[in-house]
Amino acid sequence: MTELPPVVSWTRSDPEQRLAFRGGRFTRVNTWCALLIGTVLTVAFYLLLIPLKGTYLAVIFTERGPVPYSIAAFFFWSLAILWLKWLKLRLQQRTLKIQVLPDDPEFVLSPLSVEEVTRRIHRSVDDPRQFVLFNRILIALSNLRNLGRVTDVDEILRSQAENDESIMESSYSMLYAFVWAIPVLGFIGTVQGLSDAIGGFGKVLASTTELSQIKASLQSVTVGLSVAFETTLEGLVAALVVQLMLTGLKKSEEEFLDACREYCVRNIVGRLRLIAFDDEGAG
Repeated sequence: MTELPPVVSWTRSDPEQRLAFRGGRFTRVNTWCALLIGTVLTVAFYLLLIPLKGTYLAVIFTERGPVPYSIAAFFFWSLAILWLKWLKLRLQQRTLKIQVLPDDPEFVLSPLSVEEVTRRIHRSVDDPRQFVLFNRILIALSNLRNLGRVTDVDEILRSQAENDESIMESSYSMLYAFVWAIPVLGFIGTVQGLSDAIGGFGKVLASTTELSQIKASLQSVTVGLSVAFETTLEGLVAALVVQLMLTGLKKSEEEFLDACREYCVRNIVGRLRLIAFDDEGAG
């Protein structure tokens, strides 16, 4: 009899695995994969600016020193992380549609039926440890024979749910760093521009006393100030976009974890019947 392929295959469906990178567990992102995608997006962005040479958009990203290049690189790296996490979250959400317990309403989950449920899980996915929901269930089932009360199983599921939430939160650490770093880069560009403009004006004051020359120099300083603040604008806008997308994705991931918790309560704890241990004091 030919064995049917799994309903959900992490090996074939994980976006990083498909790109020949080692896939991050759950919704964690492979840093090198995201860096590669971010680099490609950054190069593509600057190639698109070539036909727009002379326009405001091209000028502020290509003629304002090295800082705008850094802002663009961090911005597209962040977008790559968010995109990969979104794809990985969609893959995780597919497991919620899989029923690992038999449809028989008389079926109860007990130490005697653990093996059957475990086999159904392994037939449904190729690597249950890579899926939040099934990893959580398998951890509870693996301890089922050593437990004596339904509340013990529920406690394990709750503990694993808290662990999954911590893993989810830590997976956003690099994005949080980028949201902080991008506007800081903008401020650095502004300080650099102000320093250059004021330094140039100081040289004019030191070399001439003619009012007309001082006035012309002051006009160039004013223009330099507007140019300097453009890097701050770029950094703030980029950080705002990343933060909004991050917040939306994190909300979706939190809702998924809540759905996993509900799935476990309904399908595991709600169908659980533990066979009592042999009475140790019966003899």
